[in-house]
Amino acid sequence: MNTHTIFQNTLKQSVSFVGRGLHSGIKSRITLKPCEKSTGIFFRRKDVPYHQSLIPARWNNVTDTTLSTVLTNKHGYSISTVEHMMAALQLCHIDNIEIEVDGNELPIMDGSAKPFVDTLLNIGTRSIKTPRKVIYIHKKIEVQDANRFALLLPDTQPKITISIDFKEKAIGAQNLSININDNNLSRSIAPARTFGFLDQIVDLQSKGLALGGSLSNAILVDNDRIVNREGLRFKDEFVRHKVLDAIGDLALAGVPIIGHYHAFKGGHLLNALLMKKLFTNKSAWSYISMDEFDYFHEKNDQTHHTFHRYNPKFHAIQVN
Repeated sequence: MNTHTIFQNTLKQSVSFVGRGLHSGIKSRITLKPCEKSTGIFFRRKDVPYHQSLIPARWNNVTDTTLSTVLTNKHGYSISTVEHMMAALQLCHIDNIEIEVDGNELPIMDGSAKPFVDTLLNIGTRSIKTPRKVIYIHKKIEVQDANRFALLLPDTQPKITISIDFKEKAIGAQNLSININDNNLSRSIAPARTFGFLDQIVDLQSKGLALGGSLSNAILVDNDRIVNREGLRFKDEFVRHKVLDAIGDLALAGVPIIGHYHAFKGGHLLNALLMKKLFTNKSAWSYISMDEFDYFHEKNDQTHHTFHRYNPKFHAIQVN
């Protein structure tokens, strides 16, 4: 998301997508509807009672991170595999949208965010004239799991740096750094597809996962070779997809994060833990408008000292 856009955006008009869920294998339809007010991003299940159907796209609603990010509301209704849509909305500068879903999983499309991004960019956005807020990181936040880690560091730009290291020769070690304000991400990151491993398929499907997976919506790795006939879209498509997932997971903060996200062997679980640690470390960040950030950063190179304040009202909004 271009954090330097002063006002929040919504979509110009409604649009629908149809496809199968990666894990459920069930065909579903989703409809994105513009919101004229600062509502944030939220999902609404069409197949449950209306008064229990709302699922805000927030970090504190994450209930499962097994091969995807799952959100659950206080009534127990869930929506799964939200990360690619969340990333697409960030890449298209959309702050407020209702996503109506007729099931419990978003369609996987081609395994990337490209179908979403291409359509949303074609439709375009409109401003709702409400100032965009951001989370400005001014203290290091870190989570670890054995030799894996994810962290946020202070920075004046929203950045992501990810390193991966797989034993499979077709992947190996890859790393990538990007600036989320880079307008080229719709072409360099959005098309990167999810991936899986041939020797894990039977086990995953016995657990009710990857039932909708196919060579048309995922890269299939068999140790030193790519099973898909068309091969890779990028030489480092695997780490690019990890960047895409991170953009989507970090979007669950509710507003853009100005800071530098680093991860080594990261994933949905570490991203969820990082968000939880961020919001429970009240002195590590400040909640300000983009306009305020630009002004004070111009005036003072030590902006993180100027903004060393915590807004309890914002924190309350995030956890309700």
